[in-house]
Amino acid sequence: MSPGSVTVFCGSRFGDDPAYLEAARTTGRTLAERGITTVYGGGRVGLMGALADAALEAGGRVVGVIPRALDDRELTHRGVTELHVVDSMHARKALMAERGEAFLALPGGAGTIEEITEQWTWAQLSIHAKRCGLLDVGGFWQPFRATVEQMVRAGFVSPEHATILSFGDDLDDLLDRLAAPAGWGLKEGDLRA
Repeated sequence: MSPGSVTVFCGSRFGDDPAYLEAARTTGRTLAERGITTVYGGGRVGLMGALADAALEAGGRVVGVIPRALDDRELTHRGVTELHVVDSMHARKALMAERGEAFLALPGGAGTIEEITEQWTWAQLSIHAKRCGLLDVGGFWQPFRATVEQMVRAGFVSPEHATILSFGDDLDDLLDRLAAPAGWGLKEGDLRA
């Protein structure tokens, strides 16, 4: 079983390991082959562009969401199935969150980490009940995984809320885990001052 759409967060650069580019292409192709709509940041550059191109080449549906400031710089992928040019980064993230049934982070920079952690936070607060996955290409997400484990040990994140995040290097397995029903929810006492 798979979600009908997955919002993918990833770098607007290629990074320095060819495995990152291959992972983006494989992700786009796999989502298309599984009939999953790819929702992403609308760019034609870096891993974002590779993801979209691979999904489109495999016959998939791709929804791009890009803020006007980046569209003005000619960074927009004009060949996507559905393109939304929005007024701000906040509007971009809100629409991407709305359109995806789950969230997947590939390697990327500050924007990627900010986007996936925002969705993790929203799930903790029961704003939505969507899962978050991190495709661990060559150990890229291991430092973040260690940080999450430290947050749990230090008492800032409950073990239950840590399970909202799934880490893995097998894309098919990760997509299957993203389709699993949510097993968490906001409980009394979770929002202590």
